[in-house]
Amino acid sequence: MPAALKFTGDAKDLTLDELAEFVKAARAAGVPGGNPIRAELSMSQKIKEIQVAVDVDRT
Repeated sequence: MPAALKFTGDAKDLTLDELAEFVKAARAAGVPGGNPIRAELSMSQKIKEIQVAVDVDRT
């Protein structure tokens, strides 16, 4: 599995500000813009965890 950048919310669910920090960190790490983002959702369909491969994601 390739190296991945992973974020979780400070509380149970990820906030918009935390999502913005994720995008900022991914851009700073040089993550290709075409890489898909994977997310784990809560039962209420809120984002609990989000991750993206640091290198080109060929999966």
